[in-house]
Amino acid sequence: MTAGRSRSGAASPGLRLAIAAVVLALGGCASFTPPQAWEKQYLARPAMQFDADKLDAKNVQHIYFSKEGSSGGYGVGGGGCGCN
Repeated sequence: MTAGRSRSGAASPGLRLAIAAVVLALGGCASFTPPQAWEKQYLARPAMQFDADKLDAKNVQHIYFSKEGSSGGYGVGGGGCGCN
């Protein structure tokens, strides 16, 4: 007798349930219609950006690079002292 099969050769109820759950989960990920333009209006707001406050993001990067003793990728120069 193989795993997941009953004596009659049909799939066990547990295997059927698992297959049905996977099919339903994948079906729930499908979108039938793309979002309309008026549904996207809130995504363009500055508050929805990853760095909504540019000055705060620059200060956080400066503190990170000062503590880390490294720089790069953001145009920050200097060493770990934080003086540049």
